[in-house]
Amino acid sequence: MSPYVLLFNFFFILSLLGAGHALLTRKQPNSALVWVTLCLSLPVVGVLAYVVFGVNRVRRSATRLREEFEQQNITGYLKPPDHRAHTCLLKELPEELIMMEKIGRAVTGTFPLKGNNIEPLYNGQQAYPAMLDAIKNANESVYLSTFLLDKDPVGRRFINSLVAAHKRGVHVAVLIDGFGLLLSWRSVIRILKKHGVPATVFLPLSLVPPQIRLNLRNHRKLLAVDGKVGFTGGMNIGGTRNSKGNRRLTDMHYRLTGPIVSQLQQIFMEDWAYAKGAAHQPLPAPMDHTGDILARVIKDGPDNPNNPLHTSIIATISAAKHSVRIITPYFLPSAELISVISVAALRGIAVTIILPVKSNWPFVHWASRNYFKDLLEAGVRIFYQPQPFCHTKLFVVDDCYVQFGSANMDPRSLRLNFELNVEVLDMGLAQQLITHVDETVLRSEEVTHREIVLRPLPVRIRDAFFWLFSPYL
Repeated sequence: MSPYVLLFNFFFILSLLGAGHALLTRKQPNSALVWVTLCLSLPVVGVLAYVVFGVNRVRRSATRLREEFEQQNITGYLKPPDHRAHTCLLKELPEELIMMEKIGRAVTGTFPLKGNNIEPLYNGQQAYPAMLDAIKNANESVYLSTFLLDKDPVGRRFINSLVAAHKRGVHVAVLIDGFGLLLSWRSVIRILKKHGVPATVFLPLSLVPPQIRLNLRNHRKLLAVDGKVGFTGGMNIGGTRNSKGNRRLTDMHYRLTGPIVSQLQQIFMEDWAYAKGAAHQPLPAPMDHTGDILARVIKDGPDNPNNPLHTSIIATISAAKHSVRIITPYFLPSAELISVISVAALRGIAVTIILPVKSNWPFVHWASRNYFKDLLEAGVRIFYQPQPFCHTKLFVVDDCYVQFGSANMDPRSLRLNFELNVEVLDMGLAQQLITHVDETVLRSEEVTHREIVLRPLPVRIRDAFFWLFSPYL
């Protein structure tokens, strides 16, 4: 047989394999059609492009991570409690909360925990002193996981506090994301290790051996102290949340007490077990009730094919009866999320979205504007809040449901990163945060349909161009 015929047959089989893989694995028909057409029409270039750009290595790599997590055999509190106790709990809930609870349970496979207290902390001026005070008074354990720990004066205060706790005999462990570590200089880990503090990196980046992962980042932010008090939200640790200069930004964090802290601590243990190769310390017994708030942790990442955060947001908006309020620094919603937000507005739900007037990533800001026209025409109200840049992530539905944490409303948070949100079913906290959102609206500028439609052609082309890359921003 001629070598040309053999080569033709090889490329033909290769193109069929690529097209078949795309047909069976792509979730969107338009995406599958593009890749199938490309593989069949350009057997060499098309298949190579599909292998490089079309195969979901993020999901595949993350699945391996989940298998390694499970091999650690960590026993904790994310397993459901007694069903009879939960049945009694449902009977105590107001009617408007029952549907929200069912959604969260179906999405996460876990029951909420009652008996918690949650306190919002605004900006570094409130959050950092509370966190440092908790570390200072720790008696048994301090577990800190963060995407970024700056080596600035604020970061050094945390480093010194962690070192002091370690010297007192407290079990301290610090986990920093590999990409975030590059932004804050690797010496942060070296300083902690120099003083004997157990510290490690989640998926470190390196050139030799080559480990350059821009995805699969651990974007979670949590601090758990003595199994009794926890902190989580949107804040990294650094002076930008505590300063008054041009680099200043605003943010929110939350102080939690009660059984929910056990869930935070377990998630730290799972991440530590993977990054370090072994569990750090056994989990303490769940804490006694400290309040009346019902809450559960939603952990998400590319290792979870059910996409619990994305699904819970969509389902909860679908169940809204009165209002949906969203504050997010980055808004690059999926087609499904755009649809459910638009439908909510069309059926009379008051939907409010608050974004920064100026983003720290301009191309994300430009891309997000390409979504505005359809949303505004559906009746969604969009506001730009004035500088400084707001890094807060907050989602409030009706007057009873709150979700906060590390996740932005963009593909990186909802598809590519490991994230942690807390779901709260409580009218008191919801009303407190509704007041915060409504006060933010009063000092913000509303985006009009006319403003979006009358953008100059070059601006519209720029926005649409970056919108093309929104799944990867």
